[in-house]
Amino acid sequence: MENYTKYKLKESDELATLLSGKDNLFIVACNKCFKEFETVDEPDCGEFEKFAVEHGKTITGSAKVDFLCNKIQTEKKLQDMIPEGTENVFVISCGLGIQTVADLAGKPVYAASNSLNYRGHHGMALTKKSCDACAQCYLNITGGICPIVDCSKSLVNGQCGGAKNGKCEVDGNKDCAWEKIYQRLEKQGRLEEFLNQPVQVRDYSKVNVKVITEYVKSIREDRLAGYYGGVHPSERKELSEHIALERFPDPQTVVIPLSQHAGAPATPVVQVNDYVKVGQKIGEAAAFISSPIHSSVSGTVLAIEPRLHPTRGCEMLSVVIQSDGKNTLHESVKPNKDLDSLTPDEIINIVRESGIVGMGGAGFPTSVKLKPPKPIDTILLNGCECEPLLTADHRVLLEFADDVIFGLKAIIKTVGAEKGLIVIEDNKPDAIELMEAKTADCSNIEVVVAKTKYPQGAEKMLIKRVMGRQVPRGGLPADVGVVVSNISTVKAISDAIQTGMPLVERVVTVTGEKIKKPGNYIVKIGTSVRELIDYCGGITGDDVTIKMGGPMMGFALPSIDVPILKGSNGIIAIDTDHTETLPCIKCGRCVDVCPMELSPLYFAKYADEQNWQGMLEKNVRDCVECRCCEYICSSKIPLVSKIKAGKKAIMEMK
Repeated sequence: MENYTKYKLKESDELATLLSGKDNLFIVACNKCFKEFETVDEPDCGEFEKFAVEHGKTITGSAKVDFLCNKIQTEKKLQDMIPEGTENVFVISCGLGIQTVADLAGKPVYAASNSLNYRGHHGMALTKKSCDACAQCYLNITGGICPIVDCSKSLVNGQCGGAKNGKCEVDGNKDCAWEKIYQRLEKQGRLEEFLNQPVQVRDYSKVNVKVITEYVKSIREDRLAGYYGGVHPSERKELSEHIALERFPDPQTVVIPLSQHAGAPATPVVQVNDYVKVGQKIGEAAAFISSPIHSSVSGTVLAIEPRLHPTRGCEMLSVVIQSDGKNTLHESVKPNKDLDSLTPDEIINIVRESGIVGMGGAGFPTSVKLKPPKPIDTILLNGCECEPLLTADHRVLLEFADDVIFGLKAIIKTVGAEKGLIVIEDNKPDAIELMEAKTADCSNIEVVVAKTKYPQGAEKMLIKRVMGRQVPRGGLPADVGVVVSNISTVKAISDAIQTGMPLVERVVTVTGEKIKKPGNYIVKIGTSVRELIDYCGGITGDDVTIKMGGPMMGFALPSIDVPILKGSNGIIAIDTDHTETLPCIKCGRCVDVCPMELSPLYFAKYADEQNWQGMLEKNVRDCVECRCCEYICSSKIPLVSKIKAGKKAIMEMK
């Protein structure tokens, strides 16, 4: 693999000159990027440290950082790292990293490396600094501020006299680089030294990478909107967002898995040949973290046996029921008291007995979430539906707005929250307009419009984006006074209270470029995916992947002869991706897009080495498996499957 790394240590005589008159050094080294990724340490930091000690210098400490130019992460890593007594900071990196540290260190910063002419390749760094790769670095003499890229005229011999109120006459939005240089050098007591030394005239024949710089600038704003990281995959929601809900024809047979939720599978409470009715409990919750299961049809129990589970890839105990087509309601299905008359404990019991779980895909029992161990002040209703292609929640907002608001009010009352926020991405203007009108008279409910970005709907992202609160590592939304619920989940809560109907059906989007007739359907739990696809005209073309869920976090189905679950918000048919996997080139893109601020490149490498302890130390358990890293990966590495393998191995280590 060709090596595009961007720096090398200066020659010994140049380093010796640079070290002259300076002591008490802290060394920061960037682990090189744009090269084949190896987990071994780069030698440059150790080589420079040894060289400095041989020249009688005191080293106060050192740090090795991945992607030093990523200012957001570097600032966190360097906090409190530079020891007392440090007088000078030496940086081993390309110009981007040097400028980043110079902004953060608060001390004189020097480049111990030469930035190379790296053929125009440029890290997609989340920093306001840029490097023109001129291979004539001025950062040692200008306090870490680059006169080439920060000065609109690329002047190297001081101010031109054309600045007004600190702004450049060429670009009125840009601070005068030379005023910044003088101010920083004066603050560090280096201005007189600078004014007394000649400055080399720049060689303008060197490579110019401003096109790449402009590209980085164009994406930076989107990357940092609301929260760190995230991506903007093609939405493709136009395939189904305009199509009204249709009730899917009743299936002749349903296969209802007893595991459709986080926690323990339900225990069957019916037997073969039993006659069951709609809404009748057929599986009892087996633990605190579990959920009951109900029949979605009336008819006869044909079997209680293992059947292929759509998302777990193995057989799970399921109840198979042949419908009689009558949809006879069970006697327990009847309206409850009005909301004002219900106590919080009564609401929690209704939700528990109705088998309501998170319907955005996670499947966590909602009754547990409604009894948090800490005080809650805000309910966030997640109407983002940030996954591409899916439009189920969008249609629920449009066609069941009153039920959504009722369910939200029920949660607010249950947990004693002060207010509820309905968060909708700005790509759903019709839903925003409707919900704003519907909540205009609700003093404790507000509609919040969020800029479209994936994975906006992830709980921690949503809380940070809307409320500016950071859920602690390993923590839950309740730790910051918030409960997050999905649109379809609160609609199910409304049904359970107002009609007594447990969770036996849900809205499913059937879509994708390979589906002949996309649509949004109200589907009974246990309905076959094959029946849904056939009803939509089948699949066009060959070499198609069918997923349950969206293209980012959905599960590729092992077979379409599997049932719809409580958490099945979509069935999509898309082209199979045959992109060849290549070695990691350490471009840093996965780090830039990870909304949890992790380093996914290490997870892939450590998984291959079966270094589970290394994955644990890199906080792999904080990964939400959003697939942003996999989406952006230049080498098309299946990062999420490696992350899942690591999490499983770590669980088995305990």
